[in-house]
Amino acid sequence: MRILNVYIHELPDWPHFFWDEKRLSRPLGLVRHRQGRLIGRMETLGFPLRTEAVLRTLTLDVVKSSEIEGALLDKAEVRSSIARRLGVDIGDTVPASRNVEGVVEMMLDATQNYDKPLIKERLFAWHASLFPAGRSGMNAIKVSAWRDDSKGPTQVVSGPLGHERVHFEAPVASRLEREMTAFLDWLNADDGTDAVLRAGIAHLWFVTIHPFDDGNGRIARAIADMILARSEESSQRFYSMSAQIRSERDTYYERLEEAQQGTLDITKHLEWFLECLNHAFDSVESTVGTILNKARFWDSHAGAAFNDRQRMMLNRLLEDFEGKLTSTKWAKLAKCSQDTALRDILGLVGSGILTKDPGGGRSTSYSLKSDIDR
Repeated sequence: MRILNVYIHELPDWPHFFWDEKRLSRPLGLVRHRQGRLIGRMETLGFPLRTEAVLRTLTLDVVKSSEIEGALLDKAEVRSSIARRLGVDIGDTVPASRNVEGVVEMMLDATQNYDKPLIKERLFAWHASLFPAGRSGMNAIKVSAWRDDSKGPTQVVSGPLGHERVHFEAPVASRLEREMTAFLDWLNADDGTDAVLRAGIAHLWFVTIHPFDDGNGRIARAIADMILARSEESSQRFYSMSAQIRSERDTYYERLEEAQQGTLDITKHLEWFLECLNHAFDSVESTVGTILNKARFWDSHAGAAFNDRQRMMLNRLLEDFEGKLTSTKWAKLAKCSQDTALRDILGLVGSGILTKDPGGGRSTSYSLKSDIDR
């Protein structure tokens, strides 16, 4: 059952958005200031560490943008795919699935080629990359083409069958060619609006049009990332908007629904977008800390003899390793036998690099020794 609200794409003046520049001047100024400080700080890290930061950020961006839509990607596959495409040697590459390769291809095209025009054919190529098999889950979808609404109006719905709530209904398919032409013409021109605000506007505008059968959210976030890269005139990404949106996903959907059922005054939506960006900058401290810690570790063990499995697993432990390290997990990740895994681990324990966690038996686990313990 459709709710009675009028959607913004049904308003007479659509898509002539407007906003209160005075209300946005302070949060926009803060974002611009933090962008400048972040770029300056990253330049002091040197090329290798800066490259590592970009690799971590892009990996996080791809994984979290897909996660927002309920699609779980293997982080190691994503990282390996990005590293290979950027020409970065990470030493522990793993084969990536077609789905991972496609999402990575789209995101890298958006951020590395941020200065190229976004045209219909490029959007269709992104969509094909997202759905290489022409399916979304079990369902066949139109790929590299606007949706046709052959199965009825495109709606965002929640609730049990018979008691559904329609959160949003997209424009009818017959409008899509005209709507997307207007959107892309605006996107590829310069109307004098600050590029950071344009990223927020583009994101809302695209998801409101909802031109594809599926993948609209991920493509909208890729477009926002592309425009943010334009705002910095740099393909190097050091913060992830998608990761921040994932951490507040419920609020994200609430803000989108509110904006799509309001007026063309999008001040409140842009305030949320700027606030989300500021929170994304906060997470950079953790990224930099991890990178510096990893660099210090390898500097302090520059003369140590590690085999390839040990080097790969140490890199994983120095990253965002999930759960406890056991010989079983080592064997699985390093693709070796249990006995080989245990020998690798005990060798690192003997070198004072790993320590055995309290407990034992079948659940014996190990951790990196902290700097204080060494």
